[in-house]
Amino acid sequence: MIESLLVANRGEIARRIIRTAKRLGVRAIAVHSEADAGLPFVTEADEAVCVGPANPAQSYRNVEAILAAAKSTGAQAIHPGYGFLSENADFARTVTSSGLIWVGPGADAITAMGDKINARNLMAAAGVPVAPGTTDPAADLDAAVAAAAEIGYPVMVKAAAGGGGMGMGVATDEVALRTEYDKVRTFAERMFGDGSVLIERYFPRVRHVEVQILGLADGRVVALGERECSVQRRNQKLVEESPSPAVSPELRARFLAAAVRAGEAVGYRNAGTVECLLDPATGEFFFLEMNTRLQVEHPVTELVYGVDLVEEQLRVAAGLAPTFDPDALAPRGHAIELRINAEDPKRFLPGPGTISAWTEPTGPGVRVDSGYVAGNTVTPFYDSLMAKLIVSGKDRAEAVERARAAVAAFELTGPKCNLPFFAELLENAEFLSGDYDTSIISRMR
Repeated sequence: MIESLLVANRGEIARRIIRTAKRLGVRAIAVHSEADAGLPFVTEADEAVCVGPANPAQSYRNVEAILAAAKSTGAQAIHPGYGFLSENADFARTVTSSGLIWVGPGADAITAMGDKINARNLMAAAGVPVAPGTTDPAADLDAAVAAAAEIGYPVMVKAAAGGGGMGMGVATDEVALRTEYDKVRTFAERMFGDGSVLIERYFPRVRHVEVQILGLADGRVVALGERECSVQRRNQKLVEESPSPAVSPELRARFLAAAVRAGEAVGYRNAGTVECLLDPATGEFFFLEMNTRLQVEHPVTELVYGVDLVEEQLRVAAGLAPTFDPDALAPRGHAIELRINAEDPKRFLPGPGTISAWTEPTGPGVRVDSGYVAGNTVTPFYDSLMAKLIVSGKDRAEAVERARAAVAAFELTGPKCNLPFFAELLENAEFLSGDYDTSIISRMR
């Protein structure tokens, strides 16, 4: 096993990785910005290094500072978490060329999946279903208009280098396309340094279903079930559950087989997620993207499959076999994750502030992965995620009931908070039926 691990991230995911590292006897090293010096992940690490001011570009995305911290602390490996540098192929290469272990997929796999058009083409060649769309970037507005006319409206206008729901717009006709194309291209150039745009068929009623894969040290790729991620606002997930209430055993078999093919097509190692769109009317699904990192929603898979995905990541990176039998994977029960954000529960706009009260719920089947405690300040410099409330039960009904009780028991005051939204959702007839899609929030408002 790896002996010392630097966690190149912050908040709840850094704290969560540190927890597993310490359980395994791995020395855990945190890096942090000046703004995060008082957060739990810093104090719980065996060692911590300040890598810069609040601005992520000067701290959590500061490659030189992070590598200097690894060298000064004698770190053997780097875990990037999610966001920041986690899907930066150049960073992954720099880590390994510096003689450190990279806890993630190889840089070539990150590169291959980082460009959405290249990823689509690779998946199509591997026999993974893809939605109708462009096989090359739409070079200009005229090319985008021509592509949309061939594909048929409505279309999704997407940043080819984007991810995580960012850099996307929907066009129902040519007039809207002209507006969305310029908007997405400008955003992509600013955020990703790449203005390439993809045009793809848009499905007005669709579910977002993803598969957790793990590329093992021996070269095999295994799938650990699917997650339903259709409760979203602005293409950003708020709730995830596993198994998906929309997926039958036959459909699940097709999903998992396609995800394994996707991983094998790029020689995938370590944890990753194959995201798909599911048309509930036809049962067809289409490849959306592959996230070449650990997902925010990984805990629901952990609870249903009885594994610690961070431990498995470390074992793969160290060249070790998994703790489970890859040929005997089977889900048990049901799990739901609610993302507790510092945001208005109606409009979902950020509302940072100092936490005056923080009491986490407890009880059977209740887990909280949090990044804060009372007295900490949620600053405007980073994502608004404060904690993940994960509940599990013998079936979906029990998980929902435990989620209701946990939401009611979670005491959180100071910043704005979306707990009231979850209380509403967990009483919503459409959600409770399991027959919902990505537009469920719009119907609740």
